[in-house]
Amino acid sequence: MITKKNLKSLVILNFILLMLSCGDGKQDNIEVEEDIKTTNNLDSHKISAQNVFNSLPGRLEIISLTEKARAVYNAKTLNDPQNSKKYILESNTALNLGIYGADLYVTGVYEQTQESFIFLEAVNVLARNLGVGSIFDEAVVSRMESNKNNRDSTMNIIIQSFLKIDNFLTENGRPGTSSLVVAGCWIESIYIACKTAHETQSERIVSEIFAQKKSLKYVIDLLQKSEISQDSKFVLKDLSYLKALLDSKTDSKYSLSSIKVIDQKISELRTAIVKKNS
Repeated sequence: MITKKNLKSLVILNFILLMLSCGDGKQDNIEVEEDIKTTNNLDSHKISAQNVFNSLPGRLEIISLTEKARAVYNAKTLNDPQNSKKYILESNTALNLGIYGADLYVTGVYEQTQESFIFLEAVNVLARNLGVGSIFDEAVVSRMESNKNNRDSTMNIIIQSFLKIDNFLTENGRPGTSSLVVAGCWIESIYIACKTAHETQSERIVSEIFAQKKSLKYVIDLLQKSEISQDSKFVLKDLSYLKALLDSKTDSKYSLSSIKVIDQKISELRTAIVKKNS
């Protein structure tokens, strides 16, 4: 049986691999430092964040894809950090915390040190609003500053911080809020992947987008089991529609035209989230 905790680890780790596929061509050898302990089995194997990450198929292919894509950093693709001050409603704050988390990760992948700290502040604003600001305390900022020239270490700090947010919210009776953070992270990763696929004309990135239908199922399951608030049900509805689009593909041709509707729908959903200010 896959628990909500297992699902969140799988979603986050799928996001990490998708982000690697959209990178700038440098080697990514990122390891998750801490195991996320579980007591349930998945296909008769105990899972943790570490062993799921290490066993996910296609990692070498994704690194190879990273080297070939030659994508460049585009700040306009990310959510404006200034928007962090306008989010009020808890559900939308959680969704945008996930979006900024993905953006923070992207700045790290492209080694945009100055931008990373700008997005870290945006993350911190929303984390404080959700009562989890202590996770992005001065110690985390100091660690990122000390490791600003080590991309692998920076990635690990970001990953661990968001896993801690997930654990804190879940353990404190706020699984719906936690699941929305994960959903925001997934939505932004697909949004960026679609834009990157068009910018690089990469059909391999298109194939990775379609490969995310399994992680999308995890996101949908999370949202359904977590009893999210009524004002965030539109996210579940739109993600279910996206899943139908991903599931409808039966051939193995991954042209840019095959993600046209997906790109349009994820852009509409993402816009609805980042523009909402209540």
